[in-house]
Amino acid sequence: MLQVDIIERCKQNDRRSQMALYKQYCDAMFCVANRFLKNTHDAEDVMQESFVKAFQKLHQFTGEVSFGAWLKRIVVNKSIDKLRAEQERWVQIDDMPLSIADDNDWMVEESLTIDEVKSAIEKLPEKYKYVVMLYLMEGYDHSEISEILQISETASRTQLMRGKLKLRELLKHKRNGTGS
Repeated sequence: MLQVDIIERCKQNDRRSQMALYKQYCDAMFCVANRFLKNTHDAEDVMQESFVKAFQKLHQFTGEVSFGAWLKRIVVNKSIDKLRAEQERWVQIDDMPLSIADDNDWMVEESLTIDEVKSAIEKLPEKYKYVVMLYLMEGYDHSEISEILQISETASRTQLMRGKLKLRELLKHKRNGTGS
């Protein structure tokens, strides 16, 4: 059965079609949530809540993007909502730009591993970390990041640039043997 047919049946509350769609996307959506939340139980909860919301709002799915991309956006938003809810106070993001970030300059030393880069991203201050994760790992552009984080595109670019500088600093310490 084609995915378009499955989605149409899901819109009619066909439980078998909903389960088929769930099985098709649950692992990938769990990975997305877990990258943000770093907690298996929270990631599972967010994934489940995201599917519930997706099935409730399926009538809003227009097909302009793939179903997976539409669902991923819900998972990312739910993950960020969960992180915000857990924080006592969300750090205000400074709208004052230093300069426009060069989005294509993400070269790192060849000797660094992916795990070392991911570990360094985790050490970034949250206001930088989320923008870097959304941009680098999830592939969102500044327009989408500004919408997800409810900040301006300028703030997204600024936080990405500052995050990149901080990330380079963390990786430089790692390379020079001064890091952990």
